[in-house]
Amino acid sequence: MQTQVLGYPRIGSQRELKKANEQYWAGKIKKEELELVAETIRYQNWQIQKNEGISLIPSNDFSFYDQVLDWSLTLGAIPKRYQPLRTNEGLSLLDLYFAMARGYQKDGYDITAMEMTKWFDTNYHYIVPEFYKGQTFELTSLKVVEEYKEAKKLGIKTKPVILGLVSYLLLGKVKEDSFNVLSLVDNLLPIYIEVIKQLTSEGAEYIQIDEPFLVLDLTVEQKQTIEFFYKHIQSLFPNLKIILATYFGELGDNTSLAVGLPIEVLHIDLVRGENALEKILDEAPSYLKLSLGIVDGRNIWKNDYQKSLALIDQAIATRGKEKIWISTSCSLLHSPFDLDGETKLSDEIKQWLAFAKQKISEVSELAKLSVNVDRENTVSYQANIKAHNNKRVSKLIHNEAVKQRVNKITEADANRLAPFAVRQPLQHAALELPLFPTTTIGSFPQTTEVRQWRAKFKKGELTAQEYEDLLKEETARAIKWQEEIGLDVLVHGEFERNDMVEYFGEQLEGFTFTQNGWVQSYGSRCVKPPVIYGDVYRSQPLTVFWSSYAQSLTDKQVKGMLTGPVTILQWSFVRNDIPRSETCTQIALAIRDEVLDLEKENIQVIQIDEPAIREGLPLRKVEWDSYLDWAVRAFRISASGVKNETQIHTHMCYSEFNDIIEHIAAMDADVITIECSRSQMELLDAFAEFKYPNEIGPGVYDIHSPRVPTEEEMLHLIKKAEYYIPNKQLWINPDCGLKTRHWEETEKALIAMVNIAKELRKESLIEVV
Repeated sequence: MQTQVLGYPRIGSQRELKKANEQYWAGKIKKEELELVAETIRYQNWQIQKNEGISLIPSNDFSFYDQVLDWSLTLGAIPKRYQPLRTNEGLSLLDLYFAMARGYQKDGYDITAMEMTKWFDTNYHYIVPEFYKGQTFELTSLKVVEEYKEAKKLGIKTKPVILGLVSYLLLGKVKEDSFNVLSLVDNLLPIYIEVIKQLTSEGAEYIQIDEPFLVLDLTVEQKQTIEFFYKHIQSLFPNLKIILATYFGELGDNTSLAVGLPIEVLHIDLVRGENALEKILDEAPSYLKLSLGIVDGRNIWKNDYQKSLALIDQAIATRGKEKIWISTSCSLLHSPFDLDGETKLSDEIKQWLAFAKQKISEVSELAKLSVNVDRENTVSYQANIKAHNNKRVSKLIHNEAVKQRVNKITEADANRLAPFAVRQPLQHAALELPLFPTTTIGSFPQTTEVRQWRAKFKKGELTAQEYEDLLKEETARAIKWQEEIGLDVLVHGEFERNDMVEYFGEQLEGFTFTQNGWVQSYGSRCVKPPVIYGDVYRSQPLTVFWSSYAQSLTDKQVKGMLTGPVTILQWSFVRNDIPRSETCTQIALAIRDEVLDLEKENIQVIQIDEPAIREGLPLRKVEWDSYLDWAVRAFRISASGVKNETQIHTHMCYSEFNDIIEHIAAMDADVITIECSRSQMELLDAFAEFKYPNEIGPGVYDIHSPRVPTEEEMLHLIKKAEYYIPNKQLWINPDCGLKTRHWEETEKALIAMVNIAKELRKESLIEVV
C-alpha cells in the first residue's frame, strides 16, 4: 500500500534554520553557510522519511521563511516597491525574498514588508501575495525544480509540492483598484505550465498540488476556474500524475467538483472530516485513488489505530487496496520534530504522544496493519491499544471540582456590572489619561542577557533569588525608561516570560511541557506550545508578583498582562477527548481568578490578549456562530468580575474583522488594540462601518519588521485612523509585543510614537480653541 507525507517540519530538530537565518540577517554568516544549513535539513528530512519506507516523499516543502512567499517569488509576483532592489542594487533572490518578508531599510531605501496573516485556522503566518490589475508574472525562481534535482542526486525520488493556482490567488490581497483576482488566471497560467514542464522533464512522475480552498465556501466562478485549471494541465501533460491535496476540513459541497477533476490521487483530511469518507467513496469514480489523511498533522496525540483502521477498512472494502493510500492529514509543518528527545516528560503522558518523526512511523505502520489479517496480535497494535486505554482511565486527566465549577457558571458571570457607556467616564476619572493615550502591547525586547539568565536558571547556574534580582533590575530599568520618554500606560516588560502562552501553561494545572516541541509561527519565530492533557485550573497566582512589583516603582498606571482563554487554547496542543469549548471555559475561569487578584493589588488596567479569536474560526461559515458564541463567552467570563472603574484591554493581531465585528464588539473590552500598520489602517473600515463604541488602539508601526518608521509615517497612519474613529476613542501603540525586537530600534520607534501623540494633542487643543 502506498504511503505519503504532505510536508515535513523545516526548522530542523534543534531549530537550526531559525538560528542560521538570524545569523545571516545579522551579517554573522555568509549566504553559502545559510544554504548549507538548509541543504542539511532537507537531506535529513528526506532520509528520515525514506528510512521509514514512505512511498512518496515531498520536496519543495522546505522554506527559508514561508512557502507562500516562496511561491510568490517563483511566479515573479514581486510588489512594485521592491523593483529598485533588483534593478539598482542587484540583490540576490534570497536577499530580495527576505526584504519582501521583513522590509528593507538601508542603502538609502525604506521599503515596507509585505502583509502577513494566519494560514487558515492555524497559528502559522504566511506572507500575503499582492495583486494588481493586469499584473504580469514571470518564472523568477527555480527553487521547486532545484530541490527536486537535489533530492534525485541524493538517490531520493520525490513528489514536488506546489500551491494550486486558485488557492494562491485567493490567499492574496488586491492592491490599488479593486478587481477580481481570477482575472489574473490567464497571466498566471503560463508560469504554472512552465514549472510543470521543467519538473516533468527532470523526471517528476507525481506532483502534489495543494488546493486547501476546496474545504472552504467557494463561488461558482471559483469552482469553474479550479475545474478549468486541472483540465488544462491534464490536456498538456496527459502522463502527469497529480496528487490533489486538500486539508483542514471536509470537502462538503465541493466533493463532486474534487472527485471529478482529471487527477490521479485525491487527498482528504480524515482527522477534520472523518464523517465525509462515505460520501467521497460513493461519489468518486472507480479509477480515482484516495489518499486518506488519517494521521493528525496538527496535534501531538498518538494515532488511535482501532479508529483509523476502521476507516481504512471501509475504504478498502469499497475500492480495493490498490486505490487507497495512507497519509498525514496535512503537512507536518504544524508538528514538533521528534518525541525521542523528550527526556523530562512523565512516562505516562509520553506514551500518549507522537511528534512528526513518530507520525511518519504511524503512517507506515497503519499501511502494514491495514493488509495484515492477524493485525490484532501484532506488537504495535497491542501497544497502541494499551496506550489509549491508559489515557481513557488516567487519574491525571479528570478533576471533578473543575467540572462542577464550569457547570455552575451563570449568565451574570459573563457580563460586566454596567455597560461601556457607564464604565467609560468612571475609568477616565479614575485613570486621568490624556487624549491619544500611549502604551505598548506588553513585552519589551528579550535581550541575549535576559535569555541567558533564563537558561542559567533552568540549568541551576543561578539561584531563584539571583534570577529574580536580575529580572527586577531589568523591570525597573524598563519602567524608568518608559517614564522618561513619556508613555502614559506602562508595562512591566514581561522579562520573566518565555512565551505568552507557555508562561501561563507552566503555572496552570492540566498542562505539561516539552523540551524541544518547537513549531514555526512565522519566519524564524518558533513557539513551543504547551500540551493540555487534563482539566485546567489555577492553583496559585500567575502574574501578580511582577505586575505588583512594577506598579510599586511608579505613580503611572502599569498594565497587568494576561493571555486570554481562546488564545491559550488555540496556541496549545489541546486534549482531544472533550470539546474544545469545555477546555476553553476551564481556562477562562483560571484567568478570571488572576484578573480579580490583580485588581485587589490595585492594578487598574488589565490586558487580556486574544490574538487567536479569528484564527479559531471554523473554515465553513455555517459553523462560525457556534464557535464565536463559546469563544466570546469565555473571554467575557475571564474579564467580567471586575469593578466598573477597572479598564479591560484586549489585543488582536493579523486578523480581518469585517465579518466578525459584532462578535468583537460583544467581547465588551474597554480598549482593543489591533495590527493595522501593514494594512495601512484598512482594517479600521470594519470598526467605522459598525460604529464600534469602545476605545481602540490601531497599531501605528509594524513590529515584525526591523525597520524603524519615521514620525511622519506614524502620524500619517494615525491621521488615517482619525478618519475612521473619533479621536476620543483612539489610543496610540505599536502593532504587537516587542519581545523579538532589539532595544535600539524599539527606543527610536517608541520615542517617535510618543512625539506624535504630543503633536496630536497640540493640534486638538488648537482645534478646540
